[in-house]
Amino acid sequence: MRPNSIALPVLLVTLGMVFTQTGASFAKMLFPLVGAQGATALRLTLAALVLIAVFRPWRYRLDKKQWRAVLLYGVAMGAMNLFFYAALEHIPLGIAVALEFTGPLAVALFGARKPLDFFWIVLAVAGFALLLPWTQSSGDISPIGVVLALCAGGCWAGYIIFGQRAGTGGGPHIAALGVATAALIALPFGAVAALPALVNPQILLLGLAVALLSSAIPYALDMIALPHIPARLFGILMSGQPAFAALSGLIILHEVLGIGQLAGIAAIMAASIGATITIARRAPPPVA
Repeated sequence: MRPNSIALPVLLVTLGMVFTQTGASFAKMLFPLVGAQGATALRLTLAALVLIAVFRPWRYRLDKKQWRAVLLYGVAMGAMNLFFYAALEHIPLGIAVALEFTGPLAVALFGARKPLDFFWIVLAVAGFALLLPWTQSSGDISPIGVVLALCAGGCWAGYIIFGQRAGTGGGPHIAALGVATAALIALPFGAVAALPALVNPQILLLGLAVALLSSAIPYALDMIALPHIPARLFGILMSGQPAFAALSGLIILHEVLGIGQLAGIAAIMAASIGATITIARRAPPPVA
């Protein structure tokens, strides 16, 4: 692949992150209408319908082992979304995404052995500490929101692990089935919280925008980009999610973060990038 051929995949992945965090901001705007649980149910259900219509998973047969992996993948996804949107009721988007990012970072650093690995761990912990509400001056950083975001991060770790198992030898239809499973997990919570509002045409339209921005469009962009981009570079790019979240929160939701909070987000991003680079370098080369 020519050096300049990487530009388009990088642009697509970056656009996917912009869409994801823009969708999260719009989802937070739904909270006064349907609550966090209702917004979660709307996003996942409508995204599942779109992905099922596009990828038609009924054309594929899965064995019992694959179904088990898909169900675990979907359950982790559903729980991750429920916890994450619940966290957004209490803390700004940028901080929620940064705290949630500790989940995949923990997966990346699992089994750390080298001294440099422990440096990334210390850096991530330092960033995490900067985001915690140590004093009353922390403003709108609620301890409940922090706990919920960390729970979302733990589910994100499970989402990565089970997603790898479910995706082995699979394809886009696996993601469609996973999102559908996640929607089935979230739908009862959303129905209990705001059933009449969930069928309001105007709310459904905004929910569809959230589903497209947060799930369907980013997934389609990633599917186009991933075959043409090194895994290490993809991991590095994904480490920018907290920054895009903070920017989206500022522009759309008018959430202003302090210097310490921005430093904490930057530290977690740096730890993620560093871990991605050093772990990828240590990985054995692929067999030709």
